[in-house]
Amino acid sequence: MRVGVIRALTTSDRRLLNSHGKLLQESFGFDVTSRCIQGQPSGVFNEESLRAAVPKVVDLALEMAGDVDALIVSCAADPGLAEVRSVVGIPVIGAGSAAAAAALSFGGRVGVLGLRQSVPGPISAALGDRMLLIDGPESVETPEGFLMPTGIFDSLSAAHMLVDAGADVIVEASTGLTSIGMADVLRRRLGIPVVDPVMAAGSMLISAVAARELHAA
Repeated sequence: MRVGVIRALTTSDRRLLNSHGKLLQESFGFDVTSRCIQGQPSGVFNEESLRAAVPKVVDLALEMAGDVDALIVSCAADPGLAEVRSVVGIPVIGAGSAAAAAALSFGGRVGVLGLRQSVPGPISAALGDRMLLIDGPESVETPEGFLMPTGIFDSLSAAHMLVDAGADVIVEASTGLTSIGMADVLRRRLGIPVVDPVMAAGSMLISAVAARELHAA
């Protein structure tokens, strides 16, 4: 399956740009093309940056849609997800809503690990009173902060605090955590399920395509 991955941040670092697509390709066998929006080197981290990202994601989706079988918006805030779905005729998955759905499937209280004092709307709306939030790492206000040593160590500390507060499962509320492979680290350290948003999007895409083919048959 040809999958287009839209990164809601601007980067010229090819390794960073393709990191989510590489994970999806290795895990699901997708043939992935990754592209990023322009003018947002810090990605999506507040309401203003979210509003700015929406039309850029839509424009990029329209450019990519003719060459792929499905699209993944690889950002936990799902910028432009509804708008893209209204203008393309292929499956479109948002990493944030996929991660929330996966976390809910485990039952219990969901610890949200993301940017400092910020939970993306699709995740908070889906989790409702199941959400257990402790402010994210003090050192991480934008997604690229997870790439710094302080962001990595502070994320580990925040995850331990979530478990101590009663989290039964942790959902990563920033795809910046995907870029550093944090989910596997947390699973080994904490011994509870940890939902990676990009992996959740890949799993949801598989299910969506299967349901679409069944309906067509």
